[in-house]
Amino acid sequence: MGISRKYGRTYHYPFSPGATSDDKINFNYWNNFQQIKRIVHTEKFDGENNCLNRYGVFARSHATPTVSPWSLRIRQQWDLLKNDLGNYEIFGENLYAIHSIEYKKLPAYFFVFAVRQQDYWLSWEETKFIAQLFDLAVVNVLAEVSMPVSQHIFEADIQQKASQPSIYESVDILTQKTCTIEGVVSRNTNEYPVEAFASNVLKYVRKGHIKTDEHWTKNWKRAQLLYEKEVDYVAIKRK
Repeated sequence: MGISRKYGRTYHYPFSPGATSDDKINFNYWNNFQQIKRIVHTEKFDGENNCLNRYGVFARSHATPTVSPWSLRIRQQWDLLKNDLGNYEIFGENLYAIHSIEYKKLPAYFFVFAVRQQDYWLSWEETKFIAQLFDLAVVNVLAEVSMPVSQHIFEADIQQKASQPSIYESVDILTQKTCTIEGVVSRNTNEYPVEAFASNVLKYVRKGHIKTDEHWTKNWKRAQLLYEKEVDYVAIKRK
């Protein structure tokens, strides 16, 4: 094992249209969710899963810290807070590089979705608190659901939310038209053991969500933040 444990594979809902033959599906999810009091649905962003801990910034593999050019900004942020992380491991979506979706109104590049402390994933409230403590943004919350509810209503609600565009204005990189969010991630709002991850977190992903190819890393582009576009707009108006 490396100096940090990677984020586990998130199982798909059985009704997730983006699941492929290589993905894991939790067909027993409804029984799992009956044991949970409250569930939060968050927007699944189209970026890179990065982890910040006292050893560095990690991408999907946790064997060694990442040195990719698209992780430069978050590595600069990490350098300012590394000495205060202790045994917190902060996981977030890094949107510095454009993947299959371009977000036209990004307020930040890194959005926290989970915090691990030793053998536990912290509660959603603790996750938000720690993100705020380190001045980091949090993923967009779509809804919170108090269980139990009807399975039909629960699933229909996820599908409806997944059919909407992002609040950060999601655009398909191929068509340059407004598109739906990449998906929905659902998690137990309470803390839970790392070993119970698969029964406490699930995702719904849109069909055909990947639009990039094997040459992506050679031709990647940096996403612009909203304030940059506003500055550009003002400059053009003054000309």
